[in-house]
Amino acid sequence: MATIQFKGKEIVRNHHLTVPYHELVPDDKRSLTKKVSLNDNLIIHGDNLLALKALLPTYGGKVQCIYIDPPYNIGNENWVYNDRVNSPMMKEWLGKIVDKDDLTRHDKWLCMMMPRLKLLRELLCDEGAIFISIDDTEQHRLRLLADDVFGEDNFITNIIWQKKYAAASDARFFSDNHDFIIVYAKNKALTEKDGGWARNLLPRTEKQDSLYKYDDNDGKGLWRPDNLTVKTYSKEYDYPIINPNTDKIYFPTKGRCWATNPDTMKQWIEEKRVFFGKNGKGAPQLKRYLKEVQEGIVPLTIWTYDEVGHSDSARKELKEIFADEKLPFDNPKPTGLIKRVIQIAAGPGSIVLDSFSGSGTSAHANLALNQDDSGNRKFILVECEDYADRITAERVRRVIKGVKNAKDENLKNGLGGTFSYYELGKPIDAERILKGKDLPTFIEMARYVFYSATGEEFNEKKIEEKKGFIGESKEYQVYLLYKPDMEFLKSTALTLDRAESLGKFTGKKRLVFAPAKYLDKEHLERLHIDFAQLPFEIYQKQ
Repeated sequence: MATIQFKGKEIVRNHHLTVPYHELVPDDKRSLTKKVSLNDNLIIHGDNLLALKALLPTYGGKVQCIYIDPPYNIGNENWVYNDRVNSPMMKEWLGKIVDKDDLTRHDKWLCMMMPRLKLLRELLCDEGAIFISIDDTEQHRLRLLADDVFGEDNFITNIIWQKKYAAASDARFFSDNHDFIIVYAKNKALTEKDGGWARNLLPRTEKQDSLYKYDDNDGKGLWRPDNLTVKTYSKEYDYPIINPNTDKIYFPTKGRCWATNPDTMKQWIEEKRVFFGKNGKGAPQLKRYLKEVQEGIVPLTIWTYDEVGHSDSARKELKEIFADEKLPFDNPKPTGLIKRVIQIAAGPGSIVLDSFSGSGTSAHANLALNQDDSGNRKFILVECEDYADRITAERVRRVIKGVKNAKDENLKNGLGGTFSYYELGKPIDAERILKGKDLPTFIEMARYVFYSATGEEFNEKKIEEKKGFIGESKEYQVYLLYKPDMEFLKSTALTLDRAESLGKFTGKKRLVFAPAKYLDKEHLERLHIDFAQLPFEIYQKQ
């Protein structure tokens, strides 16, 4: 397999593993819900690399559909490389705008994308898929990078989206009228099984149905002429068809064959399922009945603006929602485009993630589609810029409540729904605990140690804080002896009394996190306990 090489690749290859877990701090005022919860629709303000890592304990392996619209790196987007990688070269990159004159801009972009793609892959469920918007600037490099992260065999397709409806009069060489959406599966084989999203069909449109305009008044309904040959060649299906009206003989075109065997074809001709032109003297064609295709259509790889919208319609959508407010988006994505992505890859109960969420189009599309098909999809948005509340979340608030001047009746009346707003908090690490300041809450520490130890989903509803019980994995019942109080941490240990208070052994070992233990190996084995010490430096300071 061809691979891509760039400055910093070996340094960032495993950077996602060294990124510390951070707290996710709820913000009641900015949320639109009765109860703020990580199980709600989410909008998270903060660096998306850190936010993705913080989401792993709750959403690792659970996301069905990811759509991202990262910087295209065309040289005028004013994006900055900010990942704090332990490398002298990359420390030199920090805080500097990446522009056209930057000779390392492609290296920086790839170094920024690689750890994020690795975390996004961890968040995907096994049947999930990622859709990445991009243009010609980085499309070829992104393909090779995604091959590296997701595996070449998991590449699905490269969609062309017609972002403009007219040629640019000042264009050089060619008018740039399209972008790409690159699609990868986490496990392509699983998406193709029954129930996998690869079998999802798109709803038919009136325009598509209008092609079925013939009716023989035989009770079979509307039909249209269709090709009677297929690309896959089979000698058995390469035979002559005789027009019964003219006795003229027809063979399939070179390299193709008829769609069925001779016996079935004879039956089709007798049933008048084969069409020989309006005057009956033409080449054979298949009558394709509308009732046979009404379940839906297989998605195409070219998405035209009249189907999913274009950049100008996206700007008008934003203007309709925000009236005359000035917004920092030159090329937002239309709601129809993201709806198409979600229709393909996210069923009614799926989770949809967008970690470059910008103006919040993904949430808007998710809510609109839920109203269309009575779905209950959840969205997770991550936005690092300071407009996360003012624009990203505010758009979602307005489309939920209703936009008075909207032309669309559903949007005018409000799409409904809720979301919880979170700020990215401080890291959960030994250094912070040792200082004893701003210690993580019990829930945040529980989320961190449970996922770190088991690699499984953390569910805060299972917590029994008085007992220290924080959840159950396939192998363990997990306990945490912790309070966000330095004196408690210095004076608390797993004692025999505490160990026996965990109750009788029920078949699963107990994994107990605590600052220290006053039990020997024999007692731990007898009580079926594995002990995991919270940062050992705390114990040393007692």
